[in-house]
Amino acid sequence: MLKLCAALRPAGLLQRAAAAAAAPRARLSTGPQQQHGTFYEFRTYCIRPDQNAAFLKLTNEKVHLRTAHSKLIGYWSVEYGGLNQVFHIWKYDSYSQRAGVRAALSQDAQWISEYISKAMPMLTSQDNEVVYLVPWSQIKPPPQEGGVYELVSFQMRPGGPAVWGEAFRAAVSSHDAPGYGSLVGVFHSEVGHLNRVHALWWYESPDQRAAVRHKSHSDARVVAAVRESVSFLESQSNKLMFPCLFSPLK
Repeated sequence: MLKLCAALRPAGLLQRAAAAAAAPRARLSTGPQQQHGTFYEFRTYCIRPDQNAAFLKLTNEKVHLRTAHSKLIGYWSVEYGGLNQVFHIWKYDSYSQRAGVRAALSQDAQWISEYISKAMPMLTSQDNEVVYLVPWSQIKPPPQEGGVYELVSFQMRPGGPAVWGEAFRAAVSSHDAPGYGSLVGVFHSEVGHLNRVHALWWYESPDQRAAVRHKSHSDARVVAAVRESVSFLESQSNKLMFPCLFSPLK
């Protein structure tokens, strides 16, 4: 019996090796590669509860000192899903450009004295994440100003877009249709929480967003697309946010 097992073992190993070689190599890839250096920095600041209004007022008055150095995409105050928070998106052409911006800001006496020295004591924490637009998405302003934005963050299973990209795209696209929300952009994490995807949506109001959610639950097209994507999902979270007065995306 021992001799028989020993004789069969090499054959079994060869069969497994052949199966592994025949398996889709896409699972070892991260999917479509970034074709240019442009990336976005997501920043989330938590504000002391007694300083929330003061922080927003100060930022409204002094943000021009910051936007003189790099491009601001949007700046929001979080209303649901995180109290006393602001969320903002900055665009950079490369990591070297961002490094140059940070160096310039550290030498900008007006920025430091009029904003940083006053704003930092108002905060309890800061967090950032580097993200890229997914290859099939572009930032698309909403159809009108006002309304509410929703940032939905999906923690996907490891493996990258080559594993779950098509299913995720189908699920998102099923919601980006007349009678639903307006998709502003879809981003894939590069530095921070890996295998995370963010979808930024716009709705006319929180009530319209709630109505859309109820509608989607009975839409067979949406349900089928989401069911396929959810098999690759580990967790998700969201925030409802209102744009600040100085936000380019309103």
